Amino acid sequence: MSVVTASPPAFTVEATDYEAALPQLRIVRDAVFVQEQSVPVELEWDALDPQCHHVIARDPQGQPIGTGRLTPEHKVGRMAVLPEWRNRGVGDAMLQVLIDKARELGWHEVSLHAQVSAINFYARQGFLPYGERFSEAGIDHQSMRRLLDTANPVETHDAAVAAMLGVIGTARRELWIYSRELDPGLLDHPDVVAAMRRFGTGRGVAHILLQDAVTPQSAHAPLIGLSQRLPSALLFRVIEEPVDRAYAAAFATNDRGGWYFRPLGHRSEGETRIDQPARARQLQGVFEPFWERARPCSEYRALGI
Repeated sequence: MSVVTASPPAFTVEATDYEAALPQLRIVRDAVFVQEQSVPVELEWDALDPQCHHVIARDPQGQPIGTGRLTPEHKVGRMAVLPEWRNRGVGDAMLQVLIDKARELGWHEVSLHAQVSAINFYARQGFLPYGERFSEAGIDHQSMRRLLDTANPVETHDAAVAAMLGVIGTARRELWIYSRELDPGLLDHPDVVAAMRRFGTGRGVAHILLQDAVTPQSAHAPLIGLSQRLPSALLFRVIEEPVDRAYAAAFATNDRGGWYFRPLGHRSEGETRIDQPARARQLQGVFEPFWERARPCSEYRALGI
């Protein structure tokens, strides 16, 4: 049985038997889906429930605070956390237990229908969006999926944003970003900028290496302004060696095994994974000599805010 414990505040997450845990599952799911989100009760409780693998999160007194399930179709669903326990890591812990269970079952992929408000949460867990948004039980949703034992292909702009959120969101203390010109449409996306702000204010350090420093400056790229407010968190250097400027790819990687690699740096298509330390270290090894030969981007420090 998978169990996750976090403290403080303390909570546990464990796989559970559906029939035995049904009263506690109802407490959470009825409160969140039926009462809070007005999902009809006949849609909330379906015939799949007895066939699913369920997890439940409990507070220190053993009271239920969150639920989730894996369906026979290899889908994550019914992820719910009581309001007073949100933004405390409960959802992350439940999702990790579900992913561990999927791996234990030998599954190679899991998918889900994310409420639009939760897309960034799942992106930070390595899920990428695909297809068009749709309505389910009167709520806008987005299909997302994650391959569990191989790199995930990044084929759309929305997937690129999600991939970047995954790398930033799973970083512990360090990020390495190699970009041609701060990737307009990606590194200036509001969700990515917000993620970088959280990372920087959480004492993280991002090393950002550019081939072109002038274009982002002329475009007033928001990460440059952010670096003024967090000068020890966002460090810029610009490549000047002609042989280094010939490097065609772009990538982002972190100190916990997350990476997003694009063979052509001017395009968003590529691959990503949040849990492959060997590949992340390889990319860091590519980054470091470029960084050592590049010059500090002092013109960014001189910008007004």
